[in-house]
Amino acid sequence: MRAFSTVFAAVALAAALVCPAVHAQGNPATPAGQKQGWQPLFNGTDLKGWHVAATGAPVSGLQIQDGVLTLQKSPHHQGDIVSDRTFSDFELMVDFNIEPGGNSGVKYFVNDQVNAAAHDHQLGFEYQILDDDKHPDAKLGHNGNRKTASLYDILPSHTAGAYRGPGVWNTARIVVRGNHGEHWLNGVKVLEYDRNSPEFKAAFAQSKFTHFAGFADAGSGRILLQDHGDTVHFRNIKVRELPVQ
Repeated sequence: MRAFSTVFAAVALAAALVCPAVHAQGNPATPAGQKQGWQPLFNGTDLKGWHVAATGAPVSGLQIQDGVLTLQKSPHHQGDIVSDRTFSDFELMVDFNIEPGGNSGVKYFVNDQVNAAAHDHQLGFEYQILDDDKHPDAKLGHNGNRKTASLYDILPSHTAGAYRGPGVWNTARIVVRGNHGEHWLNGVKVLEYDRNSPEFKAAFAQSKFTHFAGFADAGSGRILLQDHGDTVHFRNIKVRELPVQ
């Protein structure tokens, strides 16, 4: 952990030179960002608007410093946290920094009804966050569909060098309009899908989610930050709701 902290401090300044360019048009603090509908989902100081996914309890004990939320590596982690609000058509942006060898993710369409039927599994479409080189999960699944920015265990991303790797800041962007979804990584669109397409249905049929009724059809749900037991940092979490087309 000390080694990772050193790496994190060393790269923060360099990463900061890149991330603002990605977020420039989506800054909720600017009039332009507000006019475009951007709102902070994490205010940078506390976790109002979030709760523990498994229990519904308020979130406590997580580290927040200088606008960065940290889920720390611990055998006693409290689990995933989810937004109080639900979203259907939306655009989400978040900076993430996973420790070397780590595993996490950002889930969306985390639907209470689906999870209740699944005996309180915290299910949802997942934007995977992973050390693709060191974590064994990268070699599982099909065609790389468990690597970073993939739609976890369903469709692979095509990062083509967009991923900067663990130990540095990266920016995830998720766009959902109806059945159409997009995953972006550091300003590059790395995955696009349509839930009605034969390609999506074939990929979903090979996934581990096929026996969870309603999973692929969820039209709305909460945003979830995954506590997989590894240290991961999040910042600049913001969202805007999109008009239904």
